[in-house]
Amino acid sequence: MPARLVYANGALGSISIPMLRTDFHFNLPRELIAQEPATERSASRLLALDGTSGACRDLRFEDLASLLTSRDLLVFNDTKVIPARVIGRRPSGGRVELLLERALDRNLALAHVRSSKGLREGATIELPGGQRATMQGREGDLFRLEFSSEVIPFFEKHGDTPLPPYISRPPAGADRERYQTVYARAPGAVAAPTAGLHFDAPLLQRLGQAGIAHAFITLHVGAGTFQPVRADDIDAHIMHPERVSVPHETCSAIAATRANGGRVVAVGTTVVRSLEAAAAGGGLKPFNGETRIFIKPGYKFRMVDALVTNFHLPESTLLMLCAAFVGREALLAAYAHAVRARYRFFSYGDAMFITPARGAHAL
Repeated sequence: MPARLVYANGALGSISIPMLRTDFHFNLPRELIAQEPATERSASRLLALDGTSGACRDLRFEDLASLLTSRDLLVFNDTKVIPARVIGRRPSGGRVELLLERALDRNLALAHVRSSKGLREGATIELPGGQRATMQGREGDLFRLEFSSEVIPFFEKHGDTPLPPYISRPPAGADRERYQTVYARAPGAVAAPTAGLHFDAPLLQRLGQAGIAHAFITLHVGAGTFQPVRADDIDAHIMHPERVSVPHETCSAIAATRANGGRVVAVGTTVVRSLEAAAAGGGLKPFNGETRIFIKPGYKFRMVDALVTNFHLPESTLLMLCAAFVGREALLAAYAHAVRARYRFFSYGDAMFITPARGAHAL
């Protein structure tokens, strides 16, 4: 059996057993899954994890500036969540729930469909506003639908906020604003880049006054982000594709930051995946396209020097990405600390600030 690269005690090593999904399990009391956002965005808690020592510090998110210097660069994901869940009807009256995955063009989209009966090719779904969708075929678990109107404007007008499945309440009016970053500007996501939910205008202003620069990428998060890892050996898992744009201005800002001795601080795992996908050829270049990049222990990071992220689901690809960055044992120990300290988990929960383990970066 070929060796797998894994982290042990914070350092990179090699063993001859596969990394298993269950290696990334942790016990989480259900009451720690945040059902509502914090009263104020930046009032969340922040757990700082040093990847070199494994040491943890309990902070408030508004303390973030104390962990940065004026040479550092924050990189944000400016995707905008669209209200992507719509209820339709079959001509016979049966209920059909659509959850948009992504628009393919003006009238064509991929969507998750829930219905009491299977949806066959050519079937139509009656939608709010007198619109309809016609099923054209399947792409794996997704349905290819042709809409009678433009996809994004239709969902903007008639859809509900697509709260994650672990939030056990219907969406409220306030979710349209709170399940959205304050800097969102590029419509297309159906799940929020949740690390960015902690930033509000006053905090962004304080960071700017401290000389901390920022830049943007765009990754339109799909509903597939909640897809569980089903394979026992994580190498067998296939990521869902997501649309990414890394502009020239961001590449230039990163180059200037590195030249000045500063750090590239990714705000969220979507930013990590975007920058690492854009640097897959060895150097960072502007990138527009899809990525299926799966970052797991053994990955050598090229572009990211620190990470702001929320707490993630057990056995999820996002947890595996963080384990690749800081080391599996250190990460799970930090999660155990967070459980004991009653941190709030997942999308509307608290955050972490992570610096890398030894050996996490490519030379």
